[in-house]
Amino acid sequence: MTPKRLIPILLVLGFVVAAFLTRGFGLLPKPDGPLSLYGNVDIREVDLGFQVGGRIADIPVEEGVRVKKGDLLAQLDKASIDSSVAQAEAQVAQARAELSKLERGSRAQDIAQAQARVVAAEAAAGDAQRDYARRQPLVEPGAISRDIWDATVAARDRAQAQLAEARAAYSLVRTGPRSEDIEAGRAALKAAQAARGRIGTDLGDTRLVASIDGTVVTRAREPGAIVAPGETVFTLAIDRPLRVRAYVAESDLSRVAPGMKVTVKADGNPRSYAGTIGYISPRAEFTPKSVETSDLRTDLVYRLRIVVDDPDGALRQGQPVTVAISNPKPKAE
Repeated sequence: MTPKRLIPILLVLGFVVAAFLTRGFGLLPKPDGPLSLYGNVDIREVDLGFQVGGRIADIPVEEGVRVKKGDLLAQLDKASIDSSVAQAEAQVAQARAELSKLERGSRAQDIAQAQARVVAAEAAAGDAQRDYARRQPLVEPGAISRDIWDATVAARDRAQAQLAEARAAYSLVRTGPRSEDIEAGRAALKAAQAARGRIGTDLGDTRLVASIDGTVVTRAREPGAIVAPGETVFTLAIDRPLRVRAYVAESDLSRVAPGMKVTVKADGNPRSYAGTIGYISPRAEFTPKSVETSDLRTDLVYRLRIVVDDPDGALRQGQPVTVAISNPKPKAE
């Protein structure tokens, strides 16, 4: 190839190289680089206390201990609850016996007894009526005194009333309890059972157990202390899943999306942690003072929630962190 034909080719190659190095002589946009965000490890804690009051008998765990859901944290003295349980059991047994008596109705012996009382009342009423009939003609002639006659009339009336009472009682025994009485007995049994269930619940509430996996960060009471219902005895830190609260500037909002992979680093910790963006707030806010960014604090930002995939004990709640996104989306023009 002659030098004259080589010169145009070299000029074209030089032009292409210059255009590449200068991104079209400054006419093409510069590529967007990695994105760095700033935030803190979320502080997630739950206060735990007894649902009933009493004296703490035992606390088997110390601060800093990791516990599993359901692990025993503290135990109340349950002597008074045990006596209440026994009383409730007795009331249930009594109510059940009363209902059984109502549902079975009158016994044959009760019916026979009521019938015998009717027979006795009929005999007494007959005697009183005969005395009344025998003495009535003797009143006008004055053969008997007015006092004797008045006593005779009163005895007859009393015997008739007792007969009516005996007959009514006999009828009630033969008919048996009313349906309303049986329903009342059933309601009384249910009330006694409910009271026993409530006492049983109180007995279970003398045990304070961990509601979730976590780490004990505060042990607020000691054995022997008297606590009220709902009073905080433990504070439990929830560290799984571990979440990071970070903030993205409004200008970079289009570059992030849920599901995007990130890297989390903390000062003084050589390890990098993998994470995933799980949530982007739909509401803008001013940059929190706890977040250090290269922009002004008054810039509008959006909160991100990042779930750390592989946390360890070195990444602690409240710790400031830097979130690096190596492949964000291109910035919107």
